[in-house]
Amino acid sequence: MNQLARRLGTGDAVVVGLSAMIGAGVFSVFAPAAAAAGAGLLIGLGVAAAVAFCNAVASAQLAGSHPASGGTYLYGRVVLGPWWGFVAGWGFVVGKTASCAAMALTVAAYAVPDRPGVGRGLAVVVVVALTALNLRGITRTALVARVLLSLTLLTLLVWLVATATGDRPGTAGLGGAVTVDGGVLGSLQAAGLLFFAFAGYARIATLAEEVRHPSALGRAVLVSLGVAVVLYAAVGIVLLRALGDDLATSAAPLSAAATAAGAGWLEPVVRIGAVAAALGALLALLAGVGRTTLAMARERDLPRWLDSVDARHQVPDHAQLAVGAAIVALVLVADLRGAIGFSSFGVLVYYAVANLSAFAQPADQRRWPRSVNVAGLVGCVVLVATLPAPSVLAGLLMLAVGIVGRGVALRRRAAGPSRRA
Repeated sequence: MNQLARRLGTGDAVVVGLSAMIGAGVFSVFAPAAAAAGAGLLIGLGVAAAVAFCNAVASAQLAGSHPASGGTYLYGRVVLGPWWGFVAGWGFVVGKTASCAAMALTVAAYAVPDRPGVGRGLAVVVVVALTALNLRGITRTALVARVLLSLTLLTLLVWLVATATGDRPGTAGLGGAVTVDGGVLGSLQAAGLLFFAFAGYARIATLAEEVRHPSALGRAVLVSLGVAVVLYAAVGIVLLRALGDDLATSAAPLSAAATAAGAGWLEPVVRIGAVAAALGALLALLAGVGRTTLAMARERDLPRWLDSVDARHQVPDHAQLAVGAAIVALVLVADLRGAIGFSSFGVLVYYAVANLSAFAQPADQRRWPRSVNVAGLVGCVVLVATLPAPSVLAGLLMLAVGIVGRGVALRRRAAGPSRRA
């Protein structure tokens, strides 16, 4: 049977999760979140962190009981039934494929600003290169992710110190820096956008079949999420102090904040850090989407051609190639903001199924009370409902296409023997 090799330690799993969470989102998500919430940005951050915690707990609990590749696709199938698993897996694969395109476009935006034609070409090259790297084996993926994560964290730490202690760190203070108030709806919209940046812990669960000690997955999920929440809170506070209302309209908020604090020399450093962050996030996303695609192909929810593991490198080679090709196609036609909203819808649907699955687990597999799963489910539904209408409509259309497609495939499969008879 095609099996993936258990080559990753707990630290490697934490690195993969952090690379996905502390990616391009930290360099770009605060501006649209501030435009939605204004003074409620930090409230939105708190809501996103709370929902992410509930989802992380559910994912960790499920991964400990079902240490195989596939994440919530697998959990939904085993605990709730095949259709629930399909909804989760389809939402993840389609949503995160769009997210991969967004990461590649972010690399291009920071590497070659004001040159969109060249940028799309560069984005394609990046996707091809990182797909090839993933095909070389998961240990190489984790090693490169560790290097990129280190560069990103170093950039953010230097930026935090220089901007917070600069000559002009904000004259009004946090309480008076932002005068626009988006209200409850604005804070919830900001939470939905910020949740997009937090959702990287799903990549840890999808690597369950390749971790040497699956029982440590829960610790890896919570450690990576905790570090990301603290870092995002620090960045958000410094941005609000430095930019105030201008944060909502800033195309490159970290660069603008450094300039406002009298540390304009940081601008190229921030650009390099943003490219490293987007590359790290894209690398981790490619690994996770490929493995969920493999899991779905094993169950014939996707074409059986995708159920292939390379004999030498023990990676899902066909799935990784198919995902890479889909991302290249999206990079050539996609809009960055639309890709983010579309991805958020799919990810929130994915975690709604995760919470339902964790809620339904038997008592001997539970590590947290069911009330946490209820809170996570309600949070996912609320954040989906508050996303921009185009994102919700596109997400519903995506779900409908997948459900109808699976229904047709099942019907044809069931009718096959009778036709041959």
